[in-house]
Amino acid sequence: MTKEICLRTLGGEIRAIPSKSVAHRLLICAALSDGPTKIHCPQTSRDIEATAACLQALGANITYCEGYYTVDPIQTAVNNAVLPCGESGSTLRFLIPLVCGLGVCAEFEMQGRLPDRPLSPLQEELEAHGITFNKEQNRLTVGGTLTGYDFTLAANVSSQFISGLLFMLTLCGGTLTLTHTVESGAYIDMTVNALQQFGALLTKTDRVFTLKKSRLQAQTEVQTEGDWSNAAFFLCAGCLGMHPVTVKGLNLHSAQGDKQILNILRAFGAKIECNEDVVTVWPSELTAADIDAAQIPDLVPVLALTACAAKGRTRIFNAQRLRLKESDRLQTTADLLNDLGGKASVTPDGLLIEGKTVLLGGVADAANDHRIAMSAAIAAILCENGVTLHGAQAVEKSYPDFWSDLEKLKRV
Repeated sequence: MTKEICLRTLGGEIRAIPSKSVAHRLLICAALSDGPTKIHCPQTSRDIEATAACLQALGANITYCEGYYTVDPIQTAVNNAVLPCGESGSTLRFLIPLVCGLGVCAEFEMQGRLPDRPLSPLQEELEAHGITFNKEQNRLTVGGTLTGYDFTLAANVSSQFISGLLFMLTLCGGTLTLTHTVESGAYIDMTVNALQQFGALLTKTDRVFTLKKSRLQAQTEVQTEGDWSNAAFFLCAGCLGMHPVTVKGLNLHSAQGDKQILNILRAFGAKIECNEDVVTVWPSELTAADIDAAQIPDLVPVLALTACAAKGRTRIFNAQRLRLKESDRLQTTADLLNDLGGKASVTPDGLLIEGKTVLLGGVADAANDHRIAMSAAIAAILCENGVTLHGAQAVEKSYPDFWSDLEKLKRV
């Protein structure tokens, strides 16, 4: 799908969509609990739906109606289930350990770049505990019987591996010891929060998690809070255009790491107002900043775009993991900015962006990456000639209503 985008007059108010990171976790906890749970999630996405479909294949009964997931938990896990992960890395990495904890064999179906995304060191740690892996093209079969319940994992590779093991340990009990510096710690905190919300018997000392085997406790109703990762595109738009942008439904006390977008925009010089769950960002004079992306990798594309409007050179670093996302996100972000008349270069662990007040615009490719597609849309605010975006359907992975929400913010 190709979109023609011209947004020089963008401004107004929208509501944040539900966080897919939170939704994944709530769905898994509900599927492992001792009774039915309702999850309020007014909008879904392909990634959320992938997790729901996989849990259903494993034996949960999950329905979606009028903005609510109703989850009847897994009673007896289905052996040899086929789990359709789509392109969702969270789904795959959360559920591999979960399958092991359930004591069944499962076949994971993967699409896009997901088969190429690494499973090390999670795979080696599980293999050392009796689990077998067999990969053939876009399918991965995982099975075997766990031997021992004490695990050690490097914390500087993927927080999703850690979260997956924490979900698994609710089923069998045991410990998880983290080594190295923890990256994306906020995502681990989100998992811990979800598990504790469902009554998990979890303690943490330094870098050691201990979980006692017990059935999670069903919740009558839980809320999926607003998504900071996707709200960031519109918050950045507020400081780039000619009118303020307001996003409602954001939890200022959220464990989501991407709420750091507020601190980073302030470092650029943006004017921001926060009132309970409402955030407004005003058009602002921006100056370059140094951005450590270790804890906020998903924000890099839109922050790199924002840097195009900031006076001076912006440096983004500790972002090397972005090479293994839906695209090589360092390269595709640089390509996007350069294709539209910006000046960006890739470094071994990040990006350098030279600030310009205006971009020329032109033709861009989403590279089958939802965050590149949304960044291209927001880039049109800075472009003299607008943006022609190929592959605009990529937004459906995390934000199917992105284009309609964008239309709501157009101003005549």
